[in-house]
Amino acid sequence: MPRKIIIDTDPGQDDAVAILLALASPENVDVLGIVAVAGNVGLKQNAMNALKVVELSGRTDVPVFAGCDRPLKRQLVTAEHVHGVTGLDGPDLPDPGIMLQDQHGVDFIIDTLERAAPGEITLCALGPLTNIATVFSRAPHLTARVEEIVLMGGAYFEVGNITPAAEFNFYVDPHAAEIVFRSGVPITQMPLDVTHQVLTNHERLGRISAIGNSSGMAVSQMLGFSERFDLEKYQWEGAPLHDPCVIAWMIEPGIFSGRQINVEIETQSELTMGMSVADYWRVTDRPRNVNYIRNANSDQFYNLLIERLTRLA
Repeated sequence: MPRKIIIDTDPGQDDAVAILLALASPENVDVLGIVAVAGNVGLKQNAMNALKVVELSGRTDVPVFAGCDRPLKRQLVTAEHVHGVTGLDGPDLPDPGIMLQDQHGVDFIIDTLERAAPGEITLCALGPLTNIATVFSRAPHLTARVEEIVLMGGAYFEVGNITPAAEFNFYVDPHAAEIVFRSGVPITQMPLDVTHQVLTNHERLGRISAIGNSSGMAVSQMLGFSERFDLEKYQWEGAPLHDPCVIAWMIEPGIFSGRQINVEIETQSELTMGMSVADYWRVTDRPRNVNYIRNANSDQFYNLLIERLTRLA
């Protein structure tokens, strides 16, 4: 039985790959909807990018919604320096024929959780957590109805990628992350510590390019563009592929390993704003609120990704 999920996202090349992986895996995940949030670029462009990716996949039955256009308490910080001016630079994807749903994305999440049985829906968060925090603030009783939140964000061993202390998604809206991490909902966290282990090296990009379908070609072009920033920054053999780790966990959790720990989000200090303070060594008695993923088998990860992308139109 596939797990029912809602994808909350700010596409982003790696978000796009995650969406394609999910839409190519209907036996594992039933994507009820995709909700855009402001993050990598502004909300309007992120929503357009989500539509383009859904159309690229051929799964135009999946509805796309626009959610929150700014963080809860801070000015929006974006990442065109990584993702390009469109947020999805690389391929020249056509304007989509499908359209956004009229309903606000937060209302869609609330209505969907209200109608579902308790524990029936998992929220897969690939960007800043503004939409999900807004849901929990407006309808706190719904925290008891969410099966799990699987999210990409934060770091401990790898620390920060937008500031010396903070990962981008949590830095953009640390107050939203704080609400989510204190919600009591079971959380599986994919931090930089694990996403930095799944690198897009030359051989893997070649395999993706060789798939031969439009999705494979588009992914090859996306990653060829986005990796330039990380290759220069880290001087590694390849660039990390962050958000698809969330969907890969939903499909094949055995690719990953981690441990249950406490994670808190810094919202007070400008120096460390958005830092995820992970008690990985369990030196406090704070409640263990997160399944913190530390390691991944990168070969298994890319074998899964490439096999699934091959399925698409």
